[in-house]
Amino acid sequence: MLELNEDKIRESLRTVLDPELFVNIIDLGLVYRVDLRPYTPAERSVAEVPSPTTSGVPESVPSPTTLESTEADTTELTATGEKHDILIEMTLTSPACPAGPQLIASAKNVVAQLPGVGAVEVRIVMEPPWSPDRMTEEARDQLGIF
Repeated sequence: MLELNEDKIRESLRTVLDPELFVNIIDLGLVYRVDLRPYTPAERSVAEVPSPTTSGVPESVPSPTTLESTEADTTELTATGEKHDILIEMTLTSPACPAGPQLIASAKNVVAQLPGVGAVEVRIVMEPPWSPDRMTEEARDQLGIF
């Protein structure tokens, strides 16, 4: 079985395109966090571990300055033949983005197809807010933003 890790999950998320911009959610900078967690059987899903704060923003949302170290730590969590539940924290280009439900469903579907994946949860977070600065060079070029 292929090793499941954050890089493989992010690579699969590159197939999810924003239907308005025609750029994938990774290059747009919409995916803030990917966590691999111990697999939990159906009676206790990943949605129960841990829940967002009352403000609607998970306590563990990394700030832009700590995101890199969080991602590096998560990448080291790998599975070798066992299942893992996946938590994805992502944002939208705007709070009223009409493509939000489609992006969430597509992200869940592509990640669920990977070998070794149990439950997949996608949480929408609005902090830190998205800005074009989060996009890759390739996405900026594709959209004509210089």
